[in-house]
Amino acid sequence: MSTDTVRIQCPYCGESIEIVIDGSLEQQSYIEDCSVCCRPIELSVTVAGDEVSVDAKRDDE
Repeated sequence: MSTDTVRIQCPYCGESIEIVIDGSLEQQSYIEDCSVCCRPIELSVTVAGDEVSVDAKRDDE
């Protein structure tokens, strides 16, 4: 299993946080709590080769 580390901006507090992505899945969606403000972030991840795209949204959007 390959993993990548990606920095995103929390849509609640605006802090830059690091998340770990499972690079073996092309598409994935899940909720991860911000390591700073502990609020739930909806993550949609697309992996295409070496390219990783992450969309981070508030769970109340």
